Amino acid sequence: MDAPWTALRAPELAMSAGALAVSASAIFIDLSGASPGTASFYRCVLALPVLAWLALRERRRDARRPPRLILLASVAGACFAGDMLLWTQAILEVGAGLSTVLVNAQVVIVPLLALVIDHEPVHRRYLICLPWLILGVVLTGGVLEHGVSGSDPVWGTVHAIGAAACYSGFLYLLRRAGRHGPVLQSYSLVIVAASIVSLLAGALWHGVDMTPGWVTMGWLALTALFGQVLGWLLVARATPRLSSDVGSALLMLTPVGALVLGVIVLAERPSGLQLSGALVMLISAYAATTEPKWLRGLIRRHRS
Repeated sequence: MDAPWTALRAPELAMSAGALAVSASAIFIDLSGASPGTASFYRCVLALPVLAWLALRERRRDARRPPRLILLASVAGACFAGDMLLWTQAILEVGAGLSTVLVNAQVVIVPLLALVIDHEPVHRRYLICLPWLILGVVLTGGVLEHGVSGSDPVWGTVHAIGAAACYSGFLYLLRRAGRHGPVLQSYSLVIVAASIVSLLAGALWHGVDMTPGWVTMGWLALTALFGQVLGWLLVARATPRLSSDVGSALLMLTPVGALVLGVIVLAERPSGLQLSGALVMLISAYAATTEPKWLRGLIRRHRS
C-alpha cells in the first residue's frame, strides 16, 4: 500500500496540506497543559513507531544512507527540538494562534540562509515584501500595545522569535537532507535526534514529566499524529522540490489555521492590531510567492 501522501504529487499541494495539518499542533499542545519539555519529547517519541515502519519500508526500496545524511539529520533534529521547546513556552505566554504566526518569521530567515550558504537566488518580489513581513511580526507580537491576549506577550514574542530561528535552521537542513537521501529515512533520523535533545534540554528547562497522565498523553498523541506523522512528512516530501522562498511562504498556512482554531477552540481573542499584523504577514507572504499583477507593476516602476 502506498504511503498516505502519495496522492499529493504536486509539491505546492503537499506543502499546503502539511502546513494545515501542523496548524492543529498548537491547539493540542495548549489543551494538553504539558510543559515545553514534556510536550516536545512525547510528540516525537509517540510518532517514532509509525515513522520507523515507514522508514523501513522505504529502506527496502532505497537503501542509500550517505554519511552526510546522519549529520544533517542530527543537527536538524537539534534545531527542531529548540523550536518545539521555545514555541511551547510561547504558546503559554502569547497564545496558540499568535505564537504560531510569530514562529513563521521563518519566511524571512530560510530564504536568506539559502542565499548566503547555497547561493540560491531570491526573487525580487520577495525582497520587496520582506519589510512588510517584519512589520507583521512586530504587530502580531503585541509589543506595541497593552492588554493583549496571553500571560506575557513580550516574552512570548521573544521565545517565539527564538523558536523561529531554530525552526528556520530545521527547515533549511530538512530541505538539504531530503536532497541528499531518502526522505522517510532522513525525517525519521531527524525525529530521533529531536527526541533525545528534547529530553535532555527539557529536563533542564521546566522539567519533563515521564508520567503526564492519560488526558495529556491523548492530546500529545494527536499532536504526534497531525504534526510529526502527517504534517511534517508532507512538508519533508515537498520542501526539496520547491524553492526556499516559495516553500517558506506556503508554510504561512500554518498560522492561518492556528489563528482560526485558537479563536474557535480556545476562545482566544487577539487584539485588532495583532490581527492586522497577522493579515499583513499573510498578504505579504502570498505576494512574495505569487507575484500578482499589482506587484509586477510596482517592480516595473521600481526598475524604471
